[in-house]
Amino acid sequence: MDKATWVLLLCFYSFLIGNLRAQEIEQSERAERISGAAGDVLEDNPVGRLKVYVYDIPSKYNSKRVKKDPRCITHMFAAEVFMHRFLLKSPVRTKNPEEADWFFVPVYTTCDLTPNGLPLPFKSPRMMRSAIQLVASKWPYWNRTEGADHFFVTPHDFGACFHYQEEKAIERGILPLLQRATLVQTFGQRNHVCLKEGSITIPPYAPPQKIWAHIIPPETPRSIFVYFRGLFYDVGNDPEGGYYARGARASVWENFKDNPLFDISTEHPATYYEDMQRAVFCLCPLGWAPWSPRLVEAVVFGCIPVIIADDIVLPFADAIPWEEIGVFVAEEDVPNLDTILTSIPTEVILRKQRLLANPTMKQAMLFPQPANPGDAFHQILNGLARKLPHDRSVYLKAGQKVLNWTAGPVGDLKPW
Repeated sequence: MDKATWVLLLCFYSFLIGNLRAQEIEQSERAERISGAAGDVLEDNPVGRLKVYVYDIPSKYNSKRVKKDPRCITHMFAAEVFMHRFLLKSPVRTKNPEEADWFFVPVYTTCDLTPNGLPLPFKSPRMMRSAIQLVASKWPYWNRTEGADHFFVTPHDFGACFHYQEEKAIERGILPLLQRATLVQTFGQRNHVCLKEGSITIPPYAPPQKIWAHIIPPETPRSIFVYFRGLFYDVGNDPEGGYYARGARASVWENFKDNPLFDISTEHPATYYEDMQRAVFCLCPLGWAPWSPRLVEAVVFGCIPVIIADDIVLPFADAIPWEEIGVFVAEEDVPNLDTILTSIPTEVILRKQRLLANPTMKQAMLFPQPANPGDAFHQILNGLARKLPHDRSVYLKAGQKVLNWTAGPVGDLKPW
């Protein structure tokens, strides 16, 4: 397509975007209620439906780690820290373990950070194993079920496989001692060894105060058609190219770097959050893992997420109508992104925007402090409540063992 045609297209879509915004503002109801089961789940209240016992384990497993490196409470894996803090003050907490439905082991496994602030999970299996050994020896509740009524927050790239490289994570598998527990994790990909059946998939942590500080007036026109900021090639970890993001991000750059409808770059401007609020579509491609904080940011800022991650399992999928608010593009179809997005009817875009304007959906994607009804903390509790009552088969007979305490790599068996 020649340059003149692109200019005409850009002018047309600039007009269309402005018209879309005008239509949206003129509508009597800016937000649309989520209908059906998803809306009911989203607005559900878990209080009174379950009781959680929080183990009081030594601070070396949790709070001391934050004191050692405060960056632990700002990166995208910080849900493990804030979930613990939330539960300590939550009305679902019980101090009587005999009446508990669920037991929570507060272990902060993402606080070993590189100078660049990236979590290194190499010590995580030893740390988690140590905490479980402590819980099993000090309290009787783990041994009744070998963890089947316990839950853990494991927000690594590949959850409880505890490795940031997929091949290594698959080779390791989920930590053997967590095989019967419920995992609350950001990683979600269908038919993957690092996603256990029954896991609760949650959004990555995005600092709520930082997000709300960048809100712009709702009447601001959405003058950007497609927006993305981030890596297209991870040269440091994938020098030959093609493996990072399974080539999807590289394809976005190669096909659309000169397309005026696409505002894409590796630069991360100070106006990043404001720019997302000025965009109609926000690209959410996979990276090393299928998910990224862009999913959260797009929903909160009302930018239609364009999800490029085959087989992704999305957070709170029974409460967030992802098919209705987002656009799904297969990784192999990335070269056709412009055609796919420009062919979406105006009324479909408007409905997605109205659904995204629903404040309950935005709330469900965040971990605010203090907590609010319907937020991500409460959606996790809703997920746990829906797994009750526990089937009687989870309780083991006297002397019965299921888990292999000596399984796993030799390094994982060393004391922590």
